[in-house]
Amino acid sequence: MSERCDLLLYVQHLLGIGHFKRAALIAREAARAGLKVTVATGGLPVPDADFGGARVVQLEPALRTKDQAFSALVLEDGSQLGEQEKARRTQQLLSLFQAEQPAVLLTEMFPFGRRQMRFELLPLLQAAKAAAWRPKIVSSVRDILTTLKQPGKIAWIVETADHFYDCVLVHGDPALIPFERTFPEITAIGAEIRYTGYIVDSKIPPRAALAKGEFLISTGGGAVAEPLVRAVLEAYPLSPYRDRLWRVLIGYNLPDERFQALAAEAPGGVLIERSRPDFLTLLSKAALSISQAGYNTSLEVLAAGVPAVVVPFAAGGESEQTLRARLLADAGRLVLAEEAGLTGARLNDAIERAFALSTTAGREQGLRVGRAPVSLDGAAETARQLAALAGREVREGEGC
Repeated sequence: MSERCDLLLYVQHLLGIGHFKRAALIAREAARAGLKVTVATGGLPVPDADFGGARVVQLEPALRTKDQAFSALVLEDGSQLGEQEKARRTQQLLSLFQAEQPAVLLTEMFPFGRRQMRFELLPLLQAAKAAAWRPKIVSSVRDILTTLKQPGKIAWIVETADHFYDCVLVHGDPALIPFERTFPEITAIGAEIRYTGYIVDSKIPPRAALAKGEFLISTGGGAVAEPLVRAVLEAYPLSPYRDRLWRVLIGYNLPDERFQALAAEAPGGVLIERSRPDFLTLLSKAALSISQAGYNTSLEVLAAGVPAVVVPFAAGGESEQTLRARLLADAGRLVLAEEAGLTGARLNDAIERAFALSTTAGREQGLRVGRAPVSLDGAAETARQLAALAGREVREGEGC
């Protein structure tokens, strides 16, 4: 048998890539801290993913959601997920668990989200709880949960977390958003609740003071990019900032034919590209960021100190991005533009408000609630906490 690993991390992204990116950052920092890390990822492959020194295992077949309402799981080609594919993935996970014998098993979002994956995760958790070496079982969850509307779902989450989990790592700061703001039932769970601070990529370069920097429009994984991109295409000819390049980045989850159609509509001053590995460098040099309000992008924008407009994804009853955007807008760090009814004129108005707001915002100021700084050191702190759970010490001089 090969050497046991310290951490087995499970992540499944279905629509966007925010969960995947956060898990990649955790894995990378844990590996930098000296832990032996294996990642089981079950979504569609993401180009240019950086897991650092972690080993990455792709579960087969890769799965995605059928639509924005998360109505069903499907294979990459859109065909239905069947019992045979479920059994295949479950066996892959169980075999990987037995081969790695991890000191810590971490499930990203589950059981607070990703309930669609319980066909493979409940057998994994049962195996972990029964294992002779009994790993620590940990849930990794963002600061805000989407509003839970299904009857019985909250009770199921509490029961599952209480039965299997030793610890819940909340990647946020209670000074800004206490986890109980969107999940008050957390007090009913016996597992230890630990806040790590916000997870932000440490690769963000220092802010470049460029008076004529470009406008950077980013759409995450791209699956729900079109409403924002069409508002940008409508705003550009009406804008006084047509002397700047408007660069639009669209992830690979938007099908190529729709990507090509949007690119063909773009006027000369708007460049539509696929997502790029140098996004953080582009962000540090941008005059303005326009994006959705997912966890990763929102925090990267704040850490970069760039003037920002966010358009939260709100289709299908999604509430997470809107709540985060409102709280950050109330803190004076960005401008919120609602997705519903967004027009070019409204987007241009939001751009002007973002420039007016940006006179005092910046990297040096940091994110604060009143006088209290909000922790943006979540990746390194998560690595430290996972090392402690694994019975290991962070190697001196490593980590962030």
